[in-house]
Amino acid sequence: MALPTTREAFKEYCLRELGKPVIDINVDNTQVEDRIDDALQYYRDYHYDGTLRTYVKQSLTATDITNEYISLDDDIVGIVNMFDIGDSVSSNNLFNMRYQLSLHDVWGMRAGGNMTNYYMAQQHISLMEEILVGKAPLRFNRNMNRVHVDMDWGKVVAGNYMIFEAYQTVDPDTYGDIWKDRWLLRYAAQLIKKQWGSNLSKFNGMTLPGGLTFNGAEIYQQAVEEITRLEEEMISSYSLPVYDLMG
Repeated sequence: MALPTTREAFKEYCLRELGKPVIDINVDNTQVEDRIDDALQYYRDYHYDGTLRTYVKQSLTATDITNEYISLDDDIVGIVNMFDIGDSVSSNNLFNMRYQLSLHDVWGMRAGGNMTNYYMAQQHISLMEEILVGKAPLRFNRNMNRVHVDMDWGKVVAGNYMIFEAYQTVDPDTYGDIWKDRWLLRYAAQLIKKQWGSNLSKFNGMTLPGGLTFNGAEIYQQAVEEITRLEEEMISSYSLPVYDLMG
């Protein structure tokens, strides 16, 4: 059978991995759904394919300016950077320093110059902006879905745009290939198995017709060991290097 591309097919794949329909998996459907949500949350937090590095364009409203923060969508999990807001050094007009130096250097290159002077001039301007203007500090918490920009909000007006470099979760309902991920399939199956073992452990020692007994504790322990191994595999093989991230 083909790998799943929908949530329902993913769920059935995991249950078959555990033995369905040959074995009765003693887990309620709502419990299965919860464990799939847990697996997706872990996948988004640690797997490099669980989030997308993107740019978020936000049009400012009068409320944003009054609040001095911007509300973002729930699928934004981290803010990396914000594009600089124009000023006397870097604003986009005919009279700022960057435009005039760039114009001079470009025409100089056309006259037989090279890229070295142009590159060094741009680096010098960036250093001047860093020293004289500085970066506006950002504060973001994914549970609040707000990005606070510590700047003079009086220099912006409603209708202006702010552009953030951010990380956005990838929606599996839109991009169904997520459901095919081998690590996610194994991890979700083991979370369901752990739930199965937890359910059966309530009946440990009970004897069934034919002399069979429940052994939920063993199923639970097997799942815990495999979950630990999969999480170690995630950190060592599928996680991005640690870096500064707000959120």
